Amino acid sequence: SLKSDRDPVDEIAAVYFIMPIKDSISRIGKDLAECLYESYYLNFIAPIPDDLLGALATGALESNSQQTITKIYNQYLDFITLEDDLFCLRQAGKDSISYYALNHPPIRDIDKKEIIETIADCLFSVCAILGSVPIIRCPKGEMAEIIGERLYKKIRENLCDHRNSLFSFDSINMETLSFQRPVLVILDRSIDLASLLHHTW
Repeated sequence: SLKSDRDPVDEIAAVYFIMPIKDSISRIGKDLAECLYESYYLNFIAPIPDDLLGALATGALESNSQQTITKIYNQYLDFITLEDDLFCLRQAGKDSISYYALNHPPIRDIDKKEIIETIADCLFSVCAILGSVPIIRCPKGEMAEIIGERLYKKIRENLCDHRNSLFSFDSINMETLSFQRPVLVILDRSIDLASLLHHTW
């Protein structure tokens, strides 16, 4: 466990697989300062934000251990696969990104924005792992539209960065972008999806 006390083993490389949160960065900084391992491979489940990356760099510089960090990876695994064709979004708490959390009356705008960003990040992780650029469809004027727009922006920004794009440009050509893309339908939980899919004629 990341929080448990460990004895130094300075002749081996350590592989960390962690969420990019403040507590994890603080613990890595402590491990670096105590010279627990010879080298460090840091794998973040979700992309590490710039402020936390800066905090990690500052901690490494303060302990003069920056040379021991061999690699830092963003793994884009911010979702849970239940079956081959079924996944759910990762949740830090019981209702952290639920329909209830988004529609609970006392919710503040800043909390709503954070939930939307988390959902968009999780969906972007799914797209990145699949290597697919979906056609995004969602109803207008609802929370689903805001999430869809945020996801579209993330995918577009990534596609514009040819050197660091998560989507293979060998497999993405104009024909693929036009005709062979999956469709991602984002709906509000209040929509009766069963009725939309059930045809009696």
